[in-house]
Amino acid sequence: MITGDLKPVEEIANSISGFDHVLVLGCGSCVTVCLSGGDREAKALAQELARFRYYETFPPVFQKETIQRQCERDLIETYLNVPPETDAILSLACGAGVQTVSDVFDTLTVIPALNTTFLGAADAPGIWREKCQGCGDCLLEITGGICPVGRCAKGLFNGPCGGSQGGHCEVHPEIPCAWAMIYYRLKKQNRLHQLKAIHRSKDWRPGGAAGPRERRRTGIGGSPGDTA
Repeated sequence: MITGDLKPVEEIANSISGFDHVLVLGCGSCVTVCLSGGDREAKALAQELARFRYYETFPPVFQKETIQRQCERDLIETYLNVPPETDAILSLACGAGVQTVSDVFDTLTVIPALNTTFLGAADAPGIWREKCQGCGDCLLEITGGICPVGRCAKGLFNGPCGGSQGGHCEVHPEIPCAWAMIYYRLKKQNRLHQLKAIHRSKDWRPGGAAGPRERRRTGIGGSPGDTA
């Protein structure tokens, strides 16, 4: 799940201060789950931004809308009705959603209300932690289901740095060492031999090293590498 944090309200207000009619657009997917960009948050943000104290003159006129996913062009084109007087869209979506809305409504200014943070999962109610960086070449089967790319503070893929102490990262004592976690997970599974095996070199190209990425729907029979 993609997570995002609301920008400071003063920063958002400054970014929209030159517009007269602003559509506050919520997104009903990832950012709804992490409580930063759904319909409720869009309504609350519109109400807060309408306060005069954020502006030198008058606040814009706000309208609110929410669609299921801002990252899918067909949903935007089919279901999003932008009032004709709108001169800016304030998007509560991840960076992908902001850019997709901007592509569809390329004559309007689309302004991000969130800072996209990471791909994560909920470890406890109200707590999300980074798990994945979308590297495009997943090798979790050899690291006990723990990703060193996304969970090591240094992103080390081939082993620990040697600076950890007591199973915690030298960057900060509260950060668990990803490679210590991998070791103990593999030990629990009786699979420590994975750490001694010689594996193929990781292909970093699908992670963006070959330029902006694209995915085309294939399915089982047409999955990459399928020769049937």
